[in-house]
Amino acid sequence: MSRQVLLVLMELLIMSMRRVEGGCVSGCRLALASYYVREGTNLSYISGLFGKPITEIVRYNPSVKSPDVIQSETRINVPFSCECLNGAFLGHTFSYKTQHGDTYKVIAEIQFSNLSSEDWVGRVNTYPPNQIPQNVNINVTVNCSCGNRHVSRDYGLFITYPLRLGDTLEGIAAESGVAPHLLLSYNPASHFTAANQLLFLPAKGMSGGAVAGIAVGGAVGVLILALLLYVGLHKKRKVAEVSLHLVPGASEDHCSPLHQGCGSSLDKASESSVVFSPRLAGITVDKSVEFSYEELDKATDAFCVANIIGKGGFGSVYYAELRNEKAAIKKMDMQASNEFLAELKVLTHVHHLNLVRLIGYCVEGSLFLVYEYIENGNLSQHLRGSGRDPLTWAARVQIALDAARGLEYIHEHTVPVYIHRDIKSANILIDKNFRAKVADFGLTKLTEYGSSSLHTRLVGTFGYMPPEYAQYGDVSSKIDVYAFGVVLYELISGKEAIVKTNEPENESKGLVALFEEVLGLSDPKEDLRQLVDPRLGDNYPLDSVIKVCQLAKACTHENPQLRPSMRSIVVALMTLSSATEDWDVGSFYENQALVHLMSGR
Repeated sequence: MSRQVLLVLMELLIMSMRRVEGGCVSGCRLALASYYVREGTNLSYISGLFGKPITEIVRYNPSVKSPDVIQSETRINVPFSCECLNGAFLGHTFSYKTQHGDTYKVIAEIQFSNLSSEDWVGRVNTYPPNQIPQNVNINVTVNCSCGNRHVSRDYGLFITYPLRLGDTLEGIAAESGVAPHLLLSYNPASHFTAANQLLFLPAKGMSGGAVAGIAVGGAVGVLILALLLYVGLHKKRKVAEVSLHLVPGASEDHCSPLHQGCGSSLDKASESSVVFSPRLAGITVDKSVEFSYEELDKATDAFCVANIIGKGGFGSVYYAELRNEKAAIKKMDMQASNEFLAELKVLTHVHHLNLVRLIGYCVEGSLFLVYEYIENGNLSQHLRGSGRDPLTWAARVQIALDAARGLEYIHEHTVPVYIHRDIKSANILIDKNFRAKVADFGLTKLTEYGSSSLHTRLVGTFGYMPPEYAQYGDVSSKIDVYAFGVVLYELISGKEAIVKTNEPENESKGLVALFEEVLGLSDPKEDLRQLVDPRLGDNYPLDSVIKVCQLAKACTHENPQLRPSMRSIVVALMTLSSATEDWDVGSFYENQALVHLMSGR
């Protein structure tokens, strides 16, 4: 086993152990939500709300005799996975598409039947509470429990149970069949009044051993896992070395059927106890699956070159289909262990609709990260690649807003907060619905609350680096803001971050400098038209382009303190995306949020 792999394992072990105290290490595969059925609600609606088939919901509701008929003013148990969110508490974040008349209060109390709260939903979404657009996806987080072995080992399946007016300890005990003293033990902070909202009820009749994925070991389990993984890797590595000697010339550049010997995946299990939500929520964690090398090898046809869909500084990315899901597998050299760990730390810690989702990893032979497959490639390919239809102006603004939301989450809604350090159009992926996800977190830096900046080695992509970073190596969230401003200029012009000019000796110039020259003119409109992506033709509102230019200019201000935060940028782009085409430039500056933004506060 190589020294690099051992370091990776030890880092994973230390990272996991750090999260045990005062938080959680992992969740469990199954929890139940007690959903109160109001008049007019049916199983089809509940199925869509939670993303679960009706047949699966019915399995946990023996009183429901027909999926076509459910009694109103009763409760339905809805299954869902219970994850360790932010290493701090157990929950699951659902994506909800808004309807006419929705507010955070309506969504929490009516649509989700008090399984969440108005305050909680509001904290993890950027729309004003009473001005939520229709048909947009927002996050709704529901707490859950995987049990507590210190109270009882007899229960492995728990129900998130919102209290209603009139509920009592005795009544709930009689209904659930669980003794009152056990209910009190599992909910020590509750007074069993509606004001406390949530209880966690053990599901009668199911033992802890009957439910896969229930916690069994805490930090000791993680240590045992690391040791098992070490032994498995060591044995399989020797098999791989022998196999390679038997097949000369085998490499990833040839579609060889050779399967380098590697260990089978190990299921992680660790103890989790009930931890109530802290001030942050809604950033869900998809538990990372540990894949075996054999599984990845088979899914990529032995890492055949024909399956390569991308290349980066740290390795190649392969298309694969794993466990009935399309996936993208990044294969990294052992020398890239720092970048591997950076991505693993971020993407197993946070999950947001506008961040690429990590499915799993493998540390056998090489380092592998397995992501969701994003169908439409990256933004750079759409702006400058051949064979693609040009992005409409509306699509470009939406992509900018999506990417800004992803960055806002890692800057402001995680503990600790993160700085991406390599924002560029090639790292913004476009899905089949032309929505954007931020990707490639290999250079991500974490920072604690209250720290304004830090000094580090220079990494990133030329053309996207702000002056204070390129000259002094100073890192703060404002380096992502600067790079995002360059991406805005790319969306407008379709040009690279560094462009060739028509000046003598074919000199190169940064896109920021190119736009600043034009924006510095007393009347920049005509010159600005010359910078707009010609593939748009005349199908764009010039006033809207000017607004995005001004936003990009604010983002790329030389002084990092005068650049807006990603939260302000999200507000500005939300306003812009919902604006009508005949909105004049003056009203752009009259908008209070945008005045605040342009002032640099």
